[in-house]
Amino acid sequence: MERPSLYVVATPIGNLADITLRALDVLKRVDVIAAEDTRLASRLLKHHGITTRLMAVHEHNERGAAQKIVQLLAQGKSIALISDAGTPAISDPGALAVAAVRQAGYPVVPVPGANAALCALSAAGLAAPHFLFYGFLPAQAAARKRELAALKALPYLLVFYEAPHRVVASVADIAAVLGDTRTVTIARELTKLFETIHSCALGEAAAWFAQDANQVKGEFVLLVDGAPAADAADDGAVQRVLAALMRELPLKQAVKLAADITDARKNDVYELALRMKKNPD
Repeated sequence: MERPSLYVVATPIGNLADITLRALDVLKRVDVIAAEDTRLASRLLKHHGITTRLMAVHEHNERGAAQKIVQLLAQGKSIALISDAGTPAISDPGALAVAAVRQAGYPVVPVPGANAALCALSAAGLAAPHFLFYGFLPAQAAARKRELAALKALPYLLVFYEAPHRVVASVADIAAVLGDTRTVTIARELTKLFETIHSCALGEAAAWFAQDANQVKGEFVLLVDGAPAADAADDGAVQRVLAALMRELPLKQAVKLAADITDARKNDVYELALRMKKNPD
């Protein structure tokens, strides 16, 4: 710590032992720890025998606190930024403070560690090659459904965070908008005593919640299958439309129009066009 720096430190999402040796070293050596909730931070620090001074940085004071952090850096101090659980600025406060520090010209050093989304993904057994991390859906049902409608056609695994008092309503809306048949993996209380990871069809999720009131307690990660990818190569209609267009138009224009006409994915149509051009028969 030769230079004044802001260290963005990941902390446990439940089990207090889930913290890296580097994170503990940084928390001991910095001059100040900027914490989302100083009371929760005190428990973690006490558990590990750390006595570094705390200051509060949460969603209601982040802009002002960010300037205080910059002032501390100007005085030659180093600061660690932590959230209540997991990695700061990932669906948690911290991004404004980081941006202010970077704009002021001071180093921002990430200290990686626990993250609820990756924790859930690693234990879900899902082979999806791509995922989209959305974070928290809107609290109001109408806005939530609008957001889900915009995500409906995406072929990527969808990753949501949700709070206990909204999880049942949110899952019901996800099922209503995306359909009952997609698989959802519900991960709750990760790394804690009552950790649960359950997979079912979206249409079965309401019954699963209803059978045990304890299953709506805790913090949730929801993993929802993406939209099934259209297989343009096996779609005779797409192939017929594409063939007709390719006889009259350049390949790229034919692909674009074929995708628009058939609602097939443009990348799939383009790959089909290349195969058709290579093997006209």
